[in-house]
Amino acid sequence: MENETTIHRPSASSAEESAEEAAAQLDRATAASKCSPCGCFHDTLKALDEAQSEGTLPARLASAILKGKAALAPRKYDCLGCEVCYPALAVNALNGSGTNVEIAPCPTEPSEARAGWPPLPGDYTVARYRAPVAVCTLNAEELLEPIARSGEGAISIVGTLHTENLGIERVITNVLANPNIRFLVLCGADSRQTIGHLPGQSLLSLARAGIDQRGRIVGSKGKRPTLKNIGADAVEHFRRTVEIVDLIGEDVPDKILGQVRACAARDPGPADPFPANPVFRSVTGYLPERMIGDPAGYFVIFVDRARGRLLLEHFATNGVLDTVIEGRAAAELYLPATEKGLVSRLDHAAYLGQELARAEAALLTGAEYVQDGAPERRRPSSGAATSCSCGHACSEDSPPERSM
Repeated sequence: MENETTIHRPSASSAEESAEEAAAQLDRATAASKCSPCGCFHDTLKALDEAQSEGTLPARLASAILKGKAALAPRKYDCLGCEVCYPALAVNALNGSGTNVEIAPCPTEPSEARAGWPPLPGDYTVARYRAPVAVCTLNAEELLEPIARSGEGAISIVGTLHTENLGIERVITNVLANPNIRFLVLCGADSRQTIGHLPGQSLLSLARAGIDQRGRIVGSKGKRPTLKNIGADAVEHFRRTVEIVDLIGEDVPDKILGQVRACAARDPGPADPFPANPVFRSVTGYLPERMIGDPAGYFVIFVDRARGRLLLEHFATNGVLDTVIEGRAAAELYLPATEKGLVSRLDHAAYLGQELARAEAALLTGAEYVQDGAPERRRPSSGAATSCSCGHACSEDSPPERSM
């Protein structure tokens, strides 16, 4: 975990001037009513106070910090975006002389991505790594954009959640990878009416009672609320360090953002980091050097628009037509093809499903359909006669259409 505050000692010649300028700006902030409840002033004083605990700051600056702390009011907002920000000027004065004091980014600054976080992909928008609140809109995808674009500085990440097993595992893994996240606001509609799951209710149940020895979420009413890819230690760390705020059913962005601000005002600071769960690295996809023919034969697909049907012709390896299957949907063709043993290789079965799906879409939309050849790496042509993309040497006994 990164330290929130880092200080490097300035040279003696610049320390006095920079401290005086910083103190003057802090005095202005102390006198300004807008600053006392502002997150900018709160965070700056916290950073300077931590810096002071690591060593002695000039008396003038230490006095200004003490007066500023005495004038603080409860935090009402993270930043007003003022054209002249006294706390920022105080920090800049110190940084300009080589005394670098780092505080969390101002909420009005542009979002910055952080390499390696979140560790797992998903339907989310990342805002600020050091922000304390994550927002989960459950099945309400329409809430993602207005909340993500709100500019609310307390938001770390906004995303959806559709299932109470893999979805919750992904949420926990990504949240635990950022110890700054201390609140998770659940909002939007739970999704049973759409796809039969209850991830929101299940996540609340997990927060209340955890999981049993089988990994099942205690009290969940979802279809399959069993977590198989994270352990009880991750679940307990999540329950201990992240507070879940129940706004399930709420779809008004302003009300959700109000709760986000209320959470930020109670931010206890970063939690103890959780040892990273193993994350599987993706395998880079590839194409074969050349297509390998299926011993069971190959297929040719036609779209019969006059009859509104799809035709699947199967040819033996010697080019003899032995089977014709027809139907209106892709599944009506590939299921009997596999049951009859007309395809024996998994890569050919995948190709067949892909092409039948394309043909079905063409039948429904009226788009042109031309059967693609089996995938293989492109190689420079030598000019010599080669087999076509069907994988078999072209002859009078085999059709010229690209097939597999």
